[in-house]
Amino acid sequence: MGDLGLARPEFSRHIAFDIGAADLTRILAGLLEVPAILSGYSRLVVDCNRHLHDPSAFPEISDGVVIPGNRALNAEARTDRVAALYRPYHDAIASALDDLGPAPGLIAVHSFTPRLDGFVRPWHVGILWDRDDRLAVPLLGALRADGRLCVGDNEPYSGRHPSGYTMDTHAEARGLPHVSIEVRQDLLATPDGISHWATLLASALRPILHGRFGAAAHPDVPTPDGSQ
Repeated sequence: MGDLGLARPEFSRHIAFDIGAADLTRILAGLLEVPAILSGYSRLVVDCNRHLHDPSAFPEISDGVVIPGNRALNAEARTDRVAALYRPYHDAIASALDDLGPAPGLIAVHSFTPRLDGFVRPWHVGILWDRDDRLAVPLLGALRADGRLCVGDNEPYSGRHPSGYTMDTHAEARGLPHVSIEVRQDLLATPDGISHWATLLASALRPILHGRFGAAAHPDVPTPDGSQ
């Protein structure tokens, strides 16, 4: 695939990957003593958190930047990328969950650009969720207890269906509590910033996962038709 027709500096921008998220995930997983699965390729090749029928899985344009290597992408090229990168990533998540048995929850870690389409985003961190509030609501409460933080509830992105292929596939399908965490990228620009946010998130999550929440708690979650 080469460089997908992009200049090298573009691969250092938020269009290519979630800046700071990988290091944040590694440190956070270590603090919580849980396994972590990371994708090893740019989302410009294939976005592992998208349904494959979603055009943004193979983006032709990202934040106004044309991705030449993704224009007029044929079915064979898509299939090759899915087989090499997308399926192994999701197989690794499924395998890790199988090995854990009754897992306490699935946490997705992302980061977001401070400015998009000319809008300056005020949130320091966003908590994304849909119908299952078992992790999201107490996490929102824990983070908002620090009055210095601007915490988004399904901001700057929404966790509502059909957003978030990973959570739909690996958490909702198994009935596992889950949440997606988005941290603003300028706050993860230095090792100290990453360490600070890993410690802050671990402190907020630890009592939810191991104390007040508990791995055995599985409240009824409404289905889309309103039943339980």
